[in-house]
Amino acid sequence: MEDQQPDAGDLTADATAESDESAEATTELDGAATGEADETAEAEASAAAPEESGRRRKRWLAGKRLAIVVAVAALLFVGCAAFAGAAVQPYLTDRAASATKLKVARTAASAITALWTYTPENMDTLADRAAAYLSGDFEAQYRKFVDAIVAPNKQAKISNSTEVTGAAVESLDDPNAVVIVYTNTTSTSPLTKNIPSLKYLSYRLFMKRAKARWLVTRMTTITSLDLTPHV
Repeated sequence: MEDQQPDAGDLTADATAESDESAEATTELDGAATGEADETAEAEASAAAPEESGRRRKRWLAGKRLAIVVAVAALLFVGCAAFAGAAVQPYLTDRAASATKLKVARTAASAITALWTYTPENMDTLADRAAAYLSGDFEAQYRKFVDAIVAPNKQAKISNSTEVTGAAVESLDDPNAVVIVYTNTTSTSPLTKNIPSLKYLSYRLFMKRAKARWLVTRMTTITSLDLTPHV
């Protein structure tokens, strides 16, 4: 029996067939690899999209929070400013009223001191000195009163000294005020051997503001007590 060798054509055909099968397998592998790569890219893109969206949302929320913080801060600032203004206004009003009351009380005290303090030597100018504190009809009435007592007081050499012990504003309704003034008055005369006559007097002064000055328009006596010791 003779050895039989495979035909060259059969080998070539087999080789070609194997080559075709290998190419198809390679193509299938390449297609599978390409598909897997596409799926991976799509998966990565899908995973990246929510992450990017999340970052954008975080930035948006951060911006919104910042805007809210700024708005709240602005509101608080405006609120604080309004509260401070509301709190300061009554303080300034009270302070102005207190300053006015102090000025009125001092003027009333100076007026009483000027009206009821004199000596025989300056009695003639008493009405003129007091006029700086008086207004209208009351000034005319006071001048008339002084004119009536100048001569007898000068003859008796009477000296009168009035010390204000206290003053209080009873009411203030700009431009009007009422002030109560408390005084101790001492009178001396050679006719009584210069033994002082002591009196406690209190007055109610009705005052009116004329520009920057406060003037007495009327005055009444509230209390008059003779404190002179009698031997």
